[in-house]
Amino acid sequence: MLGRFRAGDLPRAPKEPPVTDLRFVSRVKDATDGAELVVLAAPKSWLDQGWLKKVLGEKEGKLLDRAAEDAKPGDNGGAAGTYGGEGGPRRYTVIALPDKVSRHNSPSRSEALRATLENCRLNGQRSAVLVGIDDASHVAAVAATVARALPLFSMQSKKSADGKAKAKKPAPCAAVATLSKDGAVIAPAADTADLADAVRMASRLVDTPPDLMRTSHFEQEARKAVKGLKNVTVRSIVGDDLLKHGMGGLHAVGRAASVAPRLVVLEYAPKKPRRTVALVGKGLIYDTGGLDIKVGGGMQSMKCDMGGAAAVLGAFLVLARSGCKDRVVALCCMAENAVGPESYRSDDILTAHSGKTIEVNNTDAEGRIVLADGLSYAARDLKADFIVDIATLTGAARICTGDATSCTVSNRGGVEALSVECGRRTGDLTFPLLWLPEMLKSEFASKVADMTNSVKSRMNAQSSAAAVFLHNHIEDTGKPWLHLDVAGPAFRNGRGTGHGVPLMVEIVRNLTDAHLAE
Repeated sequence: MLGRFRAGDLPRAPKEPPVTDLRFVSRVKDATDGAELVVLAAPKSWLDQGWLKKVLGEKEGKLLDRAAEDAKPGDNGGAAGTYGGEGGPRRYTVIALPDKVSRHNSPSRSEALRATLENCRLNGQRSAVLVGIDDASHVAAVAATVARALPLFSMQSKKSADGKAKAKKPAPCAAVATLSKDGAVIAPAADTADLADAVRMASRLVDTPPDLMRTSHFEQEARKAVKGLKNVTVRSIVGDDLLKHGMGGLHAVGRAASVAPRLVVLEYAPKKPRRTVALVGKGLIYDTGGLDIKVGGGMQSMKCDMGGAAAVLGAFLVLARSGCKDRVVALCCMAENAVGPESYRSDDILTAHSGKTIEVNNTDAEGRIVLADGLSYAARDLKADFIVDIATLTGAARICTGDATSCTVSNRGGVEALSVECGRRTGDLTFPLLWLPEMLKSEFASKVADMTNSVKSRMNAQSSAAAVFLHNHIEDTGKPWLHLDVAGPAFRNGRGTGHGVPLMVEIVRNLTDAHLAE
C-alpha cells in the first residue's frame, strides 16, 4: 500500500524576498534611529496628558499634537498620521487605544492594537513601534500582536511601475518598545523575541499554499525548526505505519492524498520533569471535505485547517527554548482530506487508536477523527498528565465566540478558568463552552458502531458536542484535558495569525496540580 504515497518531492516556493526583521529593544532611541515610520500607540487619556512628549521629547512630541488630537479610539482604536520634521522619520502614526475594555477583553488592548496596526503597512520598511502598556505582563500580548502585523509569507512579484524588478535593498526592520504611562521603557522578557518568532512562523505555515505545504513539507519544517535544541527529539509515524500503531482514523482521512498522512511527534525531555504535557494539533494541510465535498466556495481558504498543528509547533519551540520544567510532547496530526479512489466514505467504520469504532456520516467532519487518534496516543502511549488539543474544528465556533476569540472546553473547571485567564493576559482570547457530555453524547449515537463522527442536530451545541466526541476517546483514561477550537481567530482577513501559540505557552507555564484536580 505504501507505493501509492509520494515521498513529497513537490515544487518548493521560489526564494522569498528579504522579510522584515522584528526585534525588541530597551531604549526608544534604539527603535527610532533610522526609522522611516514611527508608530506610537497608547490609551487616549495618555495621549491627552502628553505621553508623546514624555516618550519622544518636547520638540518631537509637539509635532504630533494634531495627530494625537485627531486620533479617535472608538471601540477598537483609531489612528491619525503626519509627516516628520527635517532629519527625523518621514512619517508618524499615532494610535489612540480605548482607555477601558470590557471584562471579557484583554486589558492589554491587543485587539484594538491589531485592528489599527493592520493598516500601518509595517512590512517592507524600517519602522519603530512604541506601545504604552499598563503592566509588564502585557509585553507578550504586544509582541504577538506586532508579529501578526508582519506576516512572513509572500509570493507577490516585486516590480516597479515600469515593470522592471525593483533594486535590492537591505532587509527592513521593525523595532518594538513597550513603555509605561510616564514614558519609561518596560524591558521585554528574555523570550519575547522567541514568542514573536514562533507566532510569525505558525502564521507563515498557514499562509503557505497547499501545493507547497504537504504533510511531508510540514515535517521538514518541524525538523528544521528544532534542529540544535537541547533535549529535543523528533520522530514521525507515516502512511500505512499508522495502521500498525492503531491509528485508523488519521490514516483513513489522509489515505487518498498523494503525500502520506503522518503523526509528527516532537518531544522535549528535561531532567526530572514535573509532569508530561501533550499538545495535540489538527493538521489538515487542505480540506476538500472529502467525498462530502465542500461546495459553493466553501473550499477556499481551507489551507487554514492546519492552524492547530502550526500553533502546537510554535508553542513547543518557545517552551523548549526557554527550558520548560515539564516534559512537553507536541503531536501534529497531519493529513490532506483529498478526493480519490482511496477516499474514505460515509458508511465506512473506522477503528480509532482508542479501540472505539467510528461510523462515518460526514467526511467533512474529519478533524475530530485525526485528533481522536492523537489524543488517545498522548494519553495511552505517552502517559501524558495533561493534554491540550487545538484545532480549527467547527465553523459553529465562530457563531459561539466570534472571529477574535477561541472556544474553550475542558473536563476540569480549574483548567477552564486558567485558559480564560491566560487568554486575557496574552491577548489570545478564549471563552468557555458548555461541558455537558451526558447531554451531548447522544448526538453521536450509531446503530452499528460506538459512535458516528458528526452530530444528528447542528442546532444542539455542535461545537460543544464536537469536543465531547474528542473526549470520548480518552474518557476512560481520566486524563485532564483542554480543547481549544480556533476556527475564528486562527485565520483572519486572509492571513494566518498563530493564535494559540502565546495562549498554550502561558497555560503550560502557569499550570498547577490544583488546576488538574477534579
